[in-house]
Amino acid sequence: MDQEAMGKTGEKAAMIFLKERGYEILAVNFKNSLGRRLGEIDIIAKEPAARQLVFVEVKTRDFQKYQNTLPEENITCAKLKKLEKIAQFYLKINHLSEADFRFDAISVLLDKENRKAQIRHLKNIYLK
Repeated sequence: MDQEAMGKTGEKAAMIFLKERGYEILAVNFKNSLGRRLGEIDIIAKEPAARQLVFVEVKTRDFQKYQNTLPEENITCAKLKKLEKIAQFYLKINHLSEADFRFDAISVLLDKENRKAQIRHLKNIYLK
């Protein structure tokens, strides 16, 4: 499985994970289509219990190759700043400037041999 396919598999697993916990998926792979590209948000969801918008970064790794490295270790400061910019764009075009929101990460370790995934949901990874 190549890197892109692995990423898509991780995103699908993350969406299922969120839906099973009552989240409503609002957008997937959101990016601005006009002007300078600001970045991309893997999943935008709404958490009903907290009434918050949640901007989710999904990181996926092959368990056999990277057992000793957590996928979320690849979320850098620069990546978080990009997420904030594209999130602000999303809020603006959807007239949600007053909405409560947060940034989460979902870490997916794929065990291709056993066809399983270990998923961790990290809430509030970036304080705005």
